[in-house]
Amino acid sequence: MKNRKDFRQFRVRILLRTFGALTAAAAVIYITYSVLQHVGFADGMVAFFQFVFGINYEAALQLYERTFRRHMDMMILCSFLLIFVGLFRIYLRWLTGYLEAVSRGMDILLEDDSGEVLGSAPSPGRSSGEISLPPELFSIERKMNVAKHRMVLQNRHMREAEQRKNDLIMYLAHDLKTPLASTIGYLNLLRDERQISEELREKYLSIALAKSERLEELINEFLEIARYSLSDIILQYKEINLTRLLEQLVYEFQPILDGRGLTCRLAAEDILLKCDADKMQRVFDNLLRNAALYSYEGTEITIEAGRREENLVLKFSNHGDTIPAKKLERLFEQFYSLDTGRGTGGTGLGLAIARQIVTLHKGTITAESENELTVFTVTLPVL
Repeated sequence: MKNRKDFRQFRVRILLRTFGALTAAAAVIYITYSVLQHVGFADGMVAFFQFVFGINYEAALQLYERTFRRHMDMMILCSFLLIFVGLFRIYLRWLTGYLEAVSRGMDILLEDDSGEVLGSAPSPGRSSGEISLPPELFSIERKMNVAKHRMVLQNRHMREAEQRKNDLIMYLAHDLKTPLASTIGYLNLLRDERQISEELREKYLSIALAKSERLEELINEFLEIARYSLSDIILQYKEINLTRLLEQLVYEFQPILDGRGLTCRLAAEDILLKCDADKMQRVFDNLLRNAALYSYEGTEITIEAGRREENLVLKFSNHGDTIPAKKLERLFEQFYSLDTGRGTGGTGLGLAIARQIVTLHKGTITAESENELTVFTVTLPVL
């Protein structure tokens, strides 16, 4: 029913044009027939022959009889055909004008993804690159413009994602090379220096081990983001005590917190949650690690958890530099790394992994940052 309404104006226009063309054809044919059958036409042709060939009236009349009178039916038929072909060609040209307009719109839709119409100036009142069709095809014009805008956005997002991926690969290549080169360098020193002291040997081994662990961490994070990007991951649901899980997490992070003079306050009631415990622990681990890395020294990190209607809401809050709104919107993108200049050594993949896991649990994760307070909120359905 909606499509019928969309093309009602187009159908009315075609009906009126068709009726007008048929009426014009009938009128022209009638006039032509009347002229050919009128006595004045015969007298005019006889006079014309007299003037052109310089002959008398009787000879001109005989010539008219031989050339026109005897073949009048054929001449009338040929006249009708010529009139019909001419009018039909005009009508067909008008009708195919709609197809040409749609074809030009398709060219813009398929060939131009920059928002500008190649080789033409923008129409008044329309943005550059917007598809314009006759008013009767407004429904098609609207749908084509929607499709074009979606394609432009998709292409832009694809280019941005590709650029972020290339930047990430360059970043990882550099970051993988640095600890690897250090490890090889210290191991070579241990091999070549025979008379090295035990204290120095221990120092070199500690540095080589730390660099190796850093290398392993980078590789694992890169593999995890690829694994969690797949849509066929099967969740292993089981009921857990969320409060106990968070308490264990805070206990494990205590050395990191103590090293920066941070405290962590857990405000959570006794909550049972049905989820994939291993994957959900990865989310909370990343959020707490993020809070610890980007908090001001000597401040408090707060973890709050509670029920809100049919959902479970968790909030991880920390005091640190306010994240600009533009960067805040892109924190969860897979290949986006927040450039804070702090030298934390993170790959920028942790939040992307967290979002993938939360999304698989049919939940949401958001971030807010203002007045040097950053809050990550995880909302999960209570199953």
